[in-house]
Amino acid sequence: MKVDFLQAGQIVSVHGIRGEVKVLPWADGPEFLTAFSRVRIDGTEYAVEKCRVQKTCDLLKLRGVDTVEAAQALRGKTVEVYRADAAPEALFVSELEGMEVYAQGEKLGVLEEVLDYPGNKVYAVRGEKRYLIPAVREFILRTDVEANRMEVRLIEGMEDDAD
Repeated sequence: MKVDFLQAGQIVSVHGIRGEVKVLPWADGPEFLTAFSRVRIDGTEYAVEKCRVQKTCDLLKLRGVDTVEAAQALRGKTVEVYRADAAPEALFVSELEGMEVYAQGEKLGVLEEVLDYPGNKVYAVRGEKRYLIPAVREFILRTDVEANRMEVRLIEGMEDDAD
């Protein structure tokens, strides 16, 4: 199901004396946040004056956060981005989890977790049985966020026999 806001990371510290905050991103990489001109923190919208990558984190300068004290007050808070500002074709974990998954018109279950492995992501689907489905085009045939439905192609070995 499409959401209005996506959790993108957590403010872990202050950077410098002019109110910059250091964000530990929860996306595939820190470059993700550089595409956004606004963020939301605790229900308040902030314009992003500057965003730059520093190693595995982002340094954000937010309009209205101009002192160390103002930045410190945001420490530990979650940074959200507006779904409307993201690419329409982009899929996010928060939109996928809970999605109904079907194979050849038959409901397999609900996508309960997105596992992040080095080669690719894997969707853990729970129904009467548990399935581990690699998140690649060969197996993920169609994803409709609006309808909360995913069509997949199963092959032998995707059924998890650990249950």
